[in-house]
Amino acid sequence: MATRRRKMREYIFKTLFQWDFRGDDLEEIAKEELLYIRDKKLRIQAFEYVKEMKKVIGEIDKIIGKYLENWSLERLSAVDRNILRLGTYELLYVKDVPIEVTLDEMIELGKTFGTENSGKFVNGVLDKIAKGEAPKEKFEL
Repeated sequence: MATRRRKMREYIFKTLFQWDFRGDDLEEIAKEELLYIRDKKLRIQAFEYVKEMKKVIGEIDKIIGKYLENWSLERLSAVDRNILRLGTYELLYVKDVPIEVTLDEMIELGKTFGTENSGKFVNGVLDKIAKGEAPKEKFEL
């Protein structure tokens, strides 16, 4: 299951990254990007993630901005910004994923797609968001 979800997260990250650059409708970009997921069930799950994220992306950006020290969301690299968006969404809105799993997965995305410092940076910000914003039940998973 972990590898399926990891693959899904990669595709969602790539979708967010494309959206960030192109500025087109997030769901339209998702339809293009997520077609590459061969597993139909996983593709549907990824699309649902994106649809739900679209509803709260403004709130997610505000929360991230609140926890950035000496930075603004706009100044971050597109990679770090979109990993933080995905991680924040998962921390706050996806009930069945433990905080540690989200942190580990976002660190891995940072290492894979970002700079040598992305993993540490993403971990630091998401850890603060988890402690300050995550629902109590997430700590009990």
